[in-house]
Amino acid sequence: MPRPNRQLLATAAETSNPPDELEPHHAIGCVIKGEGKNLYTVELPDGKSLLVELPSRFRSTIWIKRGGFVLIDTEAFEERDNKLDGEIINVVRDEKQWRKQTYWPSQFVKKSPYPAESEEEESNVGKMPPVQDSDEDV
Repeated sequence: MPRPNRQLLATAAETSNPPDELEPHHAIGCVIKGEGKNLYTVELPDGKSLLVELPSRFRSTIWIKRGGFVLIDTEAFEERDNKLDGEIINVVRDEKQWRKQTYWPSQFVKKSPYPAESEEEESNVGKMPPVQDSDEDV
């Protein structure tokens, strides 16, 4: 049986707003790879990679894509002896609103979806094809 609609809306509302400030054991990371079974490899602003788990309240509710940002609790699995380095506590959905916060890492620069155009390359879009001599008899 699917989750009730009120539960889905509550989870979506919870992730829509960024917190006012981060706790010392919280960090923002960029999702590099989905490892499967709700595990993700996340890169921190300092370049360190962590293996984190998506909690059950987000599963089948909020989808995470590569290059997306998440808020991680690095203390969640400290007492457990396993390979997990943390737990995802929030998914950045409205990136524009999160980037305005003072704690947003300067290492995560917004990338343009279009490749940078170089002036050396000359585009042929909208130009007529080159004129060929028609002096040859066929």
